[in-house]
Amino acid sequence: MEGTPDDLLRSFIGPPLFESFVRVGMFNDEDAHKAVDLYRERFNVVGWKENSVYPGIPAILKALKKRGAYVAVATAKPIKFSERIIEYFGLAPYIDRLEAISMTEHHADKGVIVRRALPEKYTRACMIGDRATDIIGAIENNIDGIGALYGYGSREELTEAGSFAIADTVEDLWPLLFDEGEEKDEGLFITFEGSDGCGKSTQARLAAKWLTECGYDVVTTREPGGCPISERIREIILDVKSVGMTGECEALLYAAARAQHVKTVIEPAVKRGAIVLSDRFVDSSVAYQGAGRELGRELIRRINEPAVQGRMPDMTLMYDLPPMKAMQRRLAASEPDRMELEKQAFVEKVYQGFLEIAKEEPERVVLIDADRPVEEIEMDTRRELIRRIAATK
Repeated sequence: MEGTPDDLLRSFIGPPLFESFVRVGMFNDEDAHKAVDLYRERFNVVGWKENSVYPGIPAILKALKKRGAYVAVATAKPIKFSERIIEYFGLAPYIDRLEAISMTEHHADKGVIVRRALPEKYTRACMIGDRATDIIGAIENNIDGIGALYGYGSREELTEAGSFAIADTVEDLWPLLFDEGEEKDEGLFITFEGSDGCGKSTQARLAAKWLTECGYDVVTTREPGGCPISERIREIILDVKSVGMTGECEALLYAAARAQHVKTVIEPAVKRGAIVLSDRFVDSSVAYQGAGRELGRELIRRINEPAVQGRMPDMTLMYDLPPMKAMQRRLAASEPDRMELEKQAFVEKVYQGFLEIAKEEPERVVLIDADRPVEEIEMDTRRELIRRIAATK
């Protein structure tokens, strides 16, 4: 198949592979079976990860579940692969039922699969798919078929198959699935906290990449900083030339940077439905200035009230690593900034400040053991993120 035009390759995506190899590839049955087996062999190793969720789909799934809808997946992929994909991309909490074929099957009747996916009793239902087989499978079960033009099928194919409606984009699904005038849900504000060197920045970066692959609208930011004015304040705070800065000045500068950050970055993104991932927020001020500088938690919170305007994190992932081990790791990475030049006593007080926050607010703060390989920490981070993101209350 080398050199095959893209449009011909695209025609294989969606319908059962066996039929495509026979119909498009002109294979006989024996060769088509062999081709499917070879495809599945590679797919089992790497192919199943070579996917990404269409941007905006998770928001629709979450909104459907919040409103009590039944959501099922009906696919011609083998169930072994389908389960793995749904789990990997964090979609499992939204799915009530998965119907697919077994690894021994090479033929797939979409109408039969759709029928098995439908609940026993329902008043109305629809099937969303990007190929003619999806629409035909819906019609065979007397339900509406919505053609997803953002997928791999053409408008002509979806129209001729009998689509009830066609969604050019994921955004076009909203008026088809929800009542007129229903407002979209807000996004979430999630923070990554811990002592310098604990690995939170690495985990925030990995989480942003993964959540984007999962189809979420993700905004990554940091403190101090996150926007031009706040980044200028960051330079003052962390500059080694700012030695001698008082704790009170430091705390106020952090709050000033935060006020601009919340107003211009965090709040607008959450309002539009994005997931905002911030490397540090108010908890760092409570730990560093409240505990480390011994200004006290209450003073720090009062200072930050006008800065945050009530916008506190929906969830905080706090990475627990013994303070001196964290500092050694951090200093090995690059030259220290002003805050990282502090003595051991300060570092210990900051660490205890973080632990106290986690102890007092267990519903918001998730403490994660950071004294492990990055991959293990990443898996725990993903698990906690999906648990919170997929919550419908």
